[in-house]
Amino acid sequence: MLIVRPIEERDYPALYDIAVESGVGFTSLPVNEALLKQKIERAQEAFKAQITHPGNESYLFVLEDTDTGEVLGTSGIEASVGMNDAFYHYHLGKVVHASRELGIHNTVEILTFCNDYTGVSELCSLFLREKARKGLTGRLLSKFRFLFMAEHDQRFSNTVIAEMRGVSDEQGKSPFWEWLEAHFFSMDFPTADYLTGIGKKVFIAELMPKYPIYVNLLSKEAQACIGQVHEKTKPALRLLEQEGFRCRGYVDIFDAGPTVEADIHNLTTVQNAQHSSVKISNTEMTADSMENRLVINNKVSGFRACIVPIQNSLHTFDELPIPAEYADALQVENGDSIYHAPCPKRR
Repeated sequence: MLIVRPIEERDYPALYDIAVESGVGFTSLPVNEALLKQKIERAQEAFKAQITHPGNESYLFVLEDTDTGEVLGTSGIEASVGMNDAFYHYHLGKVVHASRELGIHNTVEILTFCNDYTGVSELCSLFLREKARKGLTGRLLSKFRFLFMAEHDQRFSNTVIAEMRGVSDEQGKSPFWEWLEAHFFSMDFPTADYLTGIGKKVFIAELMPKYPIYVNLLSKEAQACIGQVHEKTKPALRLLEQEGFRCRGYVDIFDAGPTVEADIHNLTTVQNAQHSSVKISNTEMTADSMENRLVINNKVSGFRACIVPIQNSLHTFDELPIPAEYADALQVENGDSIYHAPCPKRR
């Protein structure tokens, strides 16, 4: 059975392997032992903390196969970004150069350096290992966060964003960064990405151009990748767009990948979610009478999430019939409150 739970110290070897496997451009998991262990410590502190409003908490979860004990993926949430370290973006806008007398009217796109998303919550560190990318696993690893944030909304901002990985090749070369590198940074993309991942961001403010960049001055290759995602990121972007996330013109300062945003309580999963009490059931189910539900318990440090098959004819608003083995995995008993939403298979 696959469950999502808070990360623990024993998960460090798996987290390191995931950091290596995720490759260049996955900034939130740098291949650095001290920083990865620090991420685990910060997460453990966040799960234990009593919170009345979002602060510098960082929540990191793992996907575990309970049959083997193997960690197959990670998923995270930053409660409030940019409060300690500056949180940079480019915003894609327009300026008009016009002369009525000459009958000339030119609209030009520009990139403006900004900190507009300071204080919002961020989805991050989502990575599912190659061998686990099947069925509903990816949906579980992404969507459970929406229920967790809605259930514990005092811990998060109303606005949540996700930075999507931009275009780069297998060697980590980004067309957008190559233009910036040539004119301002003299530093390759993997190095800049790594420095950001380990928290050394001061070089950005020191070297980044201070004035808006005219997009038509960039190389054709750099222009083409603005707002585009890495090939491996397209499924994650589609899933978020189905939830209601939209790009408002903000892109990453390194690879120009889009940042998408939404209001937590307007997300499709949250809109369709409901609270019920647990009713442990031993009823056998057939495929045509079964539906999948994404279910979380209402705990923080003892948080658990999984996809539960239930018999739809027994489903009521007040009670959710859960097979005993799934109740054990969720660490709930008869009468306990749970939060759940539909989790249909991809069409």
